Amino acid sequence: MSFVTLGLSDVVCRPLARLGYATPTAVQTRAIPLVLSGRDLMARAQTGTGKTAAFGLPMIDRLLMHEKPQHAGSAPRGVVLVPTRELAAQVHRALVQYGAPLRLRCAVIVGGAGMRPQQEALRRGVDIVVATPGRLIDHMQQRTVDLSRVEILTLDEADRMLDMGFLPALRRIVAATPRTRQTLLFSATLPREVTQLAAQFSREPIHVDVSNGRTVASTVTHRLHTVGEGGKTDALTRVLREAASSQALVFCKTKRRSDRVGTQLARAGIRTAVIHGNKSQGARNRALNDFKTGRVNVLVATDIAARGLDIAQLPLVVNYDLPLAAEDYVHRVGRTGRAGHAGRAVSLVSPADRELLRAIQRLLPAPIQEERTPARM
Repeated sequence: MSFVTLGLSDVVCRPLARLGYATPTAVQTRAIPLVLSGRDLMARAQTGTGKTAAFGLPMIDRLLMHEKPQHAGSAPRGVVLVPTRELAAQVHRALVQYGAPLRLRCAVIVGGAGMRPQQEALRRGVDIVVATPGRLIDHMQQRTVDLSRVEILTLDEADRMLDMGFLPALRRIVAATPRTRQTLLFSATLPREVTQLAAQFSREPIHVDVSNGRTVASTVTHRLHTVGEGGKTDALTRVLREAASSQALVFCKTKRRSDRVGTQLARAGIRTAVIHGNKSQGARNRALNDFKTGRVNVLVATDIAARGLDIAQLPLVVNYDLPLAAEDYVHRVGRTGRAGHAGRAVSLVSPADRELLRAIQRLLPAPIQEERTPARM
């Protein structure tokens, strides 16, 4: 099956081969024809299965090919809401690539960046806005964005946006868009809160679930190392050294812990960068770029990086701290094992973590196997 057979225009399909898109993934095969038909959609798919193209390609096709603009002017006709700046940057980059043949005008609207360049981009005119909810509310309050002509609204990683407390902002944004809009909701998990959100924001949405009952990809192996209190850093260092030159993403539960672990790894001679919410956007961008280009082997992060970090063939994710919410484990380990590649998820578990481990285990189809921590080198 090709992308053209899904109903996409030839011009929209033109960049896909160059981007490495050979055949549609399961979520793309199911979602693209439905989005092109104009139906509202609630879709569940594991991370790394091509959700951005599943909504982005038909969104661009509908707005710039099948439906000509009904209004002259600069107001966006499409909006994509995401939970984090990193995911916004990733989605924006993908949409710009997809829409290049049609000269898509796409703006990214996120916190941590200056308001004036965003205001100028909106003033020049955009087709699609990719935004985090808080910063989009800021522009609404300053009357620098007009959502009255939005035809397609996409909520990407809806479960995470609810976890982060964005429901009031989402309601306010949705209320500013036309009732006739098409609404698309994509999520890795579909807890009751997400289905309730879909019921509030959409009209008889078609449900698509290509997860096969799995919360994480089958290509990811899950292992744990039991460590004593205070022994996690030594265990982490040995796990990373055993992985040799492979890249690894390490999750910590607090900003302070991330800084401390990053410093300790650097002292151990491991090339490491750190990102969290107290870092400036420029510092976060540099750290991510250094990680993606291989200048550093390890990226230590809080859960801010659990969404939106797309590294091709990232082989290893380590949970230095287990997440307080079991669902966040899904989003963390979803950074590895993407697009059919093999991945490893390793968790360092102390006696105090056992209750958190049991909650995570309930989300997985098989028990997490325990490994012996590598010996000191």
